Amino acid sequence: MNKEKIAAVALAAAMALTSATAMASGDVAKGKKVFKKCKACHAIKAGKKKIGPTMFSVVGRDAGTLKGFKFSKAMKASGISWDDESLDKFLKKPKKFIKGTKMGFSGLKKDADRANVIAYLKTIK
Repeated sequence: MNKEKIAAVALAAAMALTSATAMASGDVAKGKKVFKKCKACHAIKAGKKKIGPTMFSVVGRDAGTLKGFKFSKAMKASGISWDDESLDKFLKKPKKFIKGTKMGFSGLKKDADRANVIAYLKTIK
């Protein structure tokens, strides 16, 4: 392997670790503030639904499985379990990550905003 390839692999690995660290170290208080963008459509109380499903205990739940909410066929068939990685990808560009989702939100562009919201979602149990 030449030096350029080694450098490219090292850079990619460093970027992946930085992204994973950012997700793992989200700020709950900041995430609660960013979540205000989500409150119009998502509740945080168990059993309460709005336009979208409740975010109560969403982390670890399989997508499209919450009883009492009518999910899109795409969401039900996605096979996704909501963890840091899947939430990050979905929150970045929902319609790109799950083609056919009913979620109308365009996404959170900033890595820090997504990491913070994910940290906040982990506290809603």
